[in-house]
Amino acid sequence: MELKFLPLSFPEDCNIILGQSHFIKTVEDLYEAMVNSVPGIKFGLAFCEASGPCLIRKDGTDTELIEIAVKNMRTVGAGHSFLIVMREAYPINVLPAIKDCREVVQIFCASANPVQVIVAESEQGRGIVGVIDGSSPKGVELDTDITHRKKLLQDIGYKR
Repeated sequence: MELKFLPLSFPEDCNIILGQSHFIKTVEDLYEAMVNSVPGIKFGLAFCEASGPCLIRKDGTDTELIEIAVKNMRTVGAGHSFLIVMREAYPINVLPAIKDCREVVQIFCASANPVQVIVAESEQGRGIVGVIDGSSPKGVELDTDITHRKKLLQDIGYKR
């Protein structure tokens, strides 16, 4: 077995959700979860099939984001994993619906940070072990940082 650290590549103005699922119907159900959570959402979705033809299945509402999702899943190549790349929406808007999909087994991360996917590879194939999401802490927030955090949440509409 070999461990690999594979960086995901997506535009700075995007957020991603990386997860694991178990059935080809995942693509349809995740698509429905996305469009029903945020009308007009821009996203691309790619899902690595783990049996049969073992294709990367894809869908979405934005051709560029679909291509980005597919490119990343070609790199990761782990069976039954999926990646959603979204623009002008946040994971918090769609995660409840994603988690409610019957096929979704787990969410590895939901982020706009740089992400490395830790993949184990054997003769059979690849599997996601975990992720490195962003950077390590550099300290503990001060009162000024608390004020900035609360203002940011107000600015983006999550706090009054």
